[in-house]
Amino acid sequence: MRPPSEFLRTASPEALFAISGISQYAGAAVAINLFQELPPATVAFFRVAAGALLVLSLSVRQLRGWTAADLRAAAVFGIATALMNLFFYLAIDRLPLGKSVVLEFIGPISVAAVLTRTRRNTIALVLAASGVAILSGVEISGEPLGIAFILAASAMWAAYIVLGRRVASLDRGLGGLAVGLVIGSVVILPFGVRGFGEVFGSGRLLGLCVLVGLLSSAIGYTIDQMVIRRIPIRRFALLLALLPVTAMGVGYLALSQRPTPIDIVGAALVIAGVVTQERDEIAQPLDEVPA
Repeated sequence: MRPPSEFLRTASPEALFAISGISQYAGAAVAINLFQELPPATVAFFRVAAGALLVLSLSVRQLRGWTAADLRAAAVFGIATALMNLFFYLAIDRLPLGKSVVLEFIGPISVAAVLTRTRRNTIALVLAASGVAILSGVEISGEPLGIAFILAASAMWAAYIVLGRRVASLDRGLGGLAVGLVIGSVVILPFGVRGFGEVFGSGRLLGLCVLVGLLSSAIGYTIDQMVIRRIPIRRFALLLALLPVTAMGVGYLALSQRPTPIDIVGAALVIAGVVTQERDEIAQPLDEVPA
């Protein structure tokens, strides 16, 4: 059996995104159930903080010799990531999981649109964007605050993509991700502190919060960092279109949020866009670029 590190380096980006999506939104399903007992901001903090500690435990040897520029890059990335999580959890407390992820995808699709150049990739983008538009059927007038939070999360997701490439290029393995998540968790700490008494007073709640951090942050963001080293940002951003489809499936299986026939059509268009796009990779992956 191949070790996990080799699998992450050699598996197709599409397969890795499918695994990441299942892990992230299984964690989101756990988080939504936690909202009955904890404030969403508290769950968001523990998602980032627990993820940070788990990734940090795997990257201790990559934390030496950092420059001020390296720390700034990791800090900005980590803050954007933490705010993305905070806004996302505040949104899914008010909106269905599948629909929230679809609206949040406005950020990645915008990044892909800016970087798309060829006709084939333009067709792929149109297919994926059309699928997202079909999937998005949320009444804006119904939950304006939820919509505002998910649009803020969308903007942070776009920043996460662009800044994530910068952190990946630091050539420090998962060290950049670990440092960024630690700093990000400190920034959103004031928003999550209200539920600390309940979390630390219950081994069950603490364990579930750590599980959210493992599934949604440690696994998901580690896969993202490995994939973004191998493929152009344009392809990475469009592959993220698989996540709304995954979220719809997880929402159905774990939360009984049944997709409609039109949702199935939207999901099919997203998958068609992913299949259509050029499968280009970076000639020399970032983790192999000489220092």
